[in-house]
Amino acid sequence: MFDRIREDIRSIRERDPAAQSWWEVVTCYPGLHAIWGHRISHALWMRGFKWLARFNSHLARWLTGIEIHPGARLGRRVFIDHGLGVVIGETAEVGDDCTIYQGVTLGGTSLTRGAKRHPTLGSNVVVGAGAKVLGPFTVGAGANIGSNAVVVRAVPDGATAVGIPARVVGVDAQRKTEFHAYGLTDEGMPDPVAKAIAKILEHVQTQDEQLTRMCKVVRALDSRMPELELGRLELPDFCRDDAEAGERADTKARAGLD
Repeated sequence: MFDRIREDIRSIRERDPAAQSWWEVVTCYPGLHAIWGHRISHALWMRGFKWLARFNSHLARWLTGIEIHPGARLGRRVFIDHGLGVVIGETAEVGDDCTIYQGVTLGGTSLTRGAKRHPTLGSNVVVGAGAKVLGPFTVGAGANIGSNAVVVRAVPDGATAVGIPARVVGVDAQRKTEFHAYGLTDEGMPDPVAKAIAKILEHVQTQDEQLTRMCKVVRALDSRMPELELGRLELPDFCRDDAEAGERADTKARAGLD
């Protein structure tokens, strides 16, 4: 038991630069208190003391602002950072070394009693603030769920999922052991819709340039052909950054394949 307590404290100090001492972690981190309270509730739940388990989890929610159903299964060194508004459902499973930020919901989409209704998180998953993971599917090991994403289908190992509904914007199995605060990766979190729009606009711009060159050639053959100059099509501000991030990610992926 004391080994588990020590590794909980150590894992928080490793992942949160704001943690100044072990005493601060023990006394001032509601996520840690919620985890410890859940272990008691889960032990009671598994031994058949259902009401007592629910009552203990109710007290823990009142003290920490974090609601974890006593039937949920949490792995080792799970870190709930800040934690206010976190909800983890009855059949949810959270793997070792996961990090969950404030406002996260691991929820169910079915009302079938006794069925698997909530998600399973693999090891080293990071779920960003405000994200909702809804349904009985698996989020693979090392995956990053971006802040405010709404995940309704399985996420592969090492993937980054963003948006509403969430879409996978990158998969890198080599990043399984890295920690990305709030689900942010080195390439950021490009919006896949904005990236698609940027690609379409770039294609239209290329067609415009080709049309301009064709008109100049035809005019050189026949002076009656009117001059044609098309202005450059500028990317909207909302997708310019996403297009640049997508290009960097594509370049990095091609370099890896080479």
